[in-house]
Order: sequence, then C-alpha cells, then structure tokens
Amino acid sequence: MTTTPDPAGTTHVYEPTAPLPAAAYGSWSGTGAPPPPVPPQSSPPRRAATLVVAAVLAGALAGVGGAAGYDAVTAPDPVSTDGTSALNAPVASADTVAAPRGSVQEVAQTVRPSVVQINVNGSQGGGSGTGIILSSDGQILTNNHVVETAADGGSITVLFDDGTTADATIVGRDPLTDVAVIQAEGVSGLASATLGVSSELAVGQQVVAIGSPFGLESTVTSGIVSALNRPVSAGSSGSAGSAIFPGIQTDAAINPGNSGGPLVDVSGQVIGINTAIRTASSGVSDAGGSIGLGFAIPIDLARAIAEQIADGEEPTHARIGVSVSDAVDPDGLTTLGARVGDITDGSAGEEAGLQSGDVIIRVDDTLVSGGDGLVAAIRGYRPGDAVTLTYERDGETAQADVTLDSDGGTPAS
Repeated sequence: MTTTPDPAGTTHVYEPTAPLPAAAYGSWSGTGAPPPPVPPQSSPPRRAATLVVAAVLAGALAGVGGAAGYDAVTAPDPVSTDGTSALNAPVASADTVAAPRGSVQEVAQTVRPSVVQINVNGSQGGGSGTGIILSSDGQILTNNHVVETAADGGSITVLFDDGTTADATIVGRDPLTDVAVIQAEGVSGLASATLGVSSELAVGQQVVAIGSPFGLESTVTSGIVSALNRPVSAGSSGSAGSAIFPGIQTDAAINPGNSGGPLVDVSGQVIGINTAIRTASSGVSDAGGSIGLGFAIPIDLARAIAEQIADGEEPTHARIGVSVSDAVDPDGLTTLGARVGDITDGSAGEEAGLQSGDVIIRVDDTLVSGGDGLVAAIRGYRPGDAVTLTYERDGETAQADVTLDSDGGTPAS
C-alpha cells in the first residue's frame, strides 16, 4: 500500500491498482452501518474490442431480424373490418409524433447536437469517450481520464452529431476532479450546451444521459437521481493524486464510453458529467456494463474547474488542512465519520479549533461516511466558502465554522 497525500487537505492509504480495460467496481460490503466508500473505477475510454463488440451486435440484430421474418410468415393475417389495408392508410401527421414538452424525446432532440464522441490515440493505446460542447468555436468539456492518454503527444479526434469530425488539442486537465477541457480545431457555429445548477437537485428527479457507450454515439438513456453526495473515486490509477468528488448517483444506463458526457434534467440543462459506474463483478479485468449504479460529477464543481482551465489557470481545490482516516469504534470496526490526524499549522482546521482524534461526522447537512467521504464533501466546495463541521470529541458533539483554504493550484500532470 502507498500513502497518497490528498490535495484537498487530507491523507489516505490506497491499494495500488492495475489499469482497467473497462469500468469495474467491487460489491458493496456488509450490512448495518454504511461501509467505507469502495472507490468506483471510472468508466474509461472504450478499448480496442471494436470488432468483437460489432460482431456481437451484428449477431444480435440478425437474430431479431430473423425472428421478425418468421413471425411475418407464420402469423395469421390481420383482420380488416372495412376492406382497407394499413399499407394504404394515410401517413400520420407530424403533429402526432411531436415530442411532448419535458419528455426524454424532447431532451434528446435539444441536447444531442451539443454532445460529441471523443476518439483518442496515444503511446499507451487508444479509446473513446464523450464530451459536451461549451462554446460555438469548439471548446469541449470532458473527463480527464478520457483524454489523458493523448497528453504526451497523442491525437484527439472529435465526432460531432452531424457526422463531421475535427482534430482537437488539450486545453487543460485536472486529475483531482477528473475534469478536462479540449479545443476542436477549425470549427464554428456549434450548438453549445446549457449548464444547469447541481446544488438544487433532488433525489427522484428525472434525468437523461447522452453519450457513446462502447462507441455507439448519441445514445440516450434515462432514469432518476438515485442519491446525492456519494463519495466517488474515479480516474486513472496513474494520475497524480486521486479524483474524489461528491457524486450524483443515477440509475440511467451509463457504460464505458459514456465518460465525459452530460447528465441532464428534463429542461435540457446539464447537471452532471457522467464519469463512473459500479458493476456486479469485483474483477478488475471485467469490462462490465451498467447495473443501474452510475455516477456523475456535479456540474457546479465541473464548471468551476473548467472556467479556471479555460482561463489558463491551474485549478484550485478547497481544503481544511488536516489529514483524516476512516473512524473506527473501540472494537476496531469502521464506523461513520472521518478521524482527524495531523493538522497543518495555520490551516482552516487549526483556526477552527479542530484537534487530532476528533471525528468529523457532517459537513453542513452532508453526512460523512469516512475519510473519502470528507474529502468528497470538501471538494464539492470552493476555496473561501464557509462550512459548518459537526464533530465528536470525547463522547460530546460540537460544531465549528470553517472558511475553507485553497491548495493554491495543483499541476495537471
């Protein structure tokens, strides 16, 4: 195991992991008290299994077609009571198939032109993901783990909704939030997405995911917001630090290749960046698909980082200036909360009166499940924000108001 200092002001111990060919998460552990967060692996760019996938799809489609043909031959003729044929009936008017307001159909028609497929090649291989158009001249938001392969001399090609393509370059990357911005070259007049506000989301709210799962561009799925503020660890194991964020959980189908694409509300506003999934298998070599546990970076966080990248700045992150670990009870069992370890001199944590051994259980109204839970919660804020920490000390519960520090900008590689 290696101890990795977290730039949000905490320190965690991580097991080194091998690169994953596709997203794969372990099973949730145990029952009773919530377990420490199992870091979901990012839904990485689709790897070079195109021919296999295409063959499977071709076989499946052929099977469906064969069944349809069999039914057409063996099924009895439809009964017509007036002597007319459906083949000669008037074609339905466009009004009868218009997208109902607020429907998935309307959202798809509105948002798909602002979603792109991103194809990447680099010294470590190639893959594909998804991106969100930010500006008419080709600025595109995506995940860091989608484009990082091209960071050292690789190539990026963007496929637009109308079938046209363009080369692209990396504007900037932030491994700590798994956010990146790229620039498509020689384009204009693109349809840019509308960014919403993720802080106003509610559990049960309807959402739509759009992307290129397994390279199938412009795929649309739908579901609901299943939970908020899930501590999610994503991105490549080779990145500096660890991408931990307070994830939006959704049951909308998200698969490898969806990474970097939008999660949108029924008004068509982007409220998250689809980034990670959890699969039923715990094997890191299993390229499993969706089981209804997908996670997105809140757009409030992604927008703040993207703005800094677009302005040529190093992204900054909030911190309280303490190291933490998962809290344990007297029997050595993991329990709720993050136990404070070392406290940096002059940090926000020291000024708030935190002491080593305190167990932080809430950040504002967000319950802290463990060390990663605290990191995720703090990373959802910006430097200078004021938060209230609820903590336990010697069996007593207390609160401290904290103005969050900044890490001053962390290098993107």
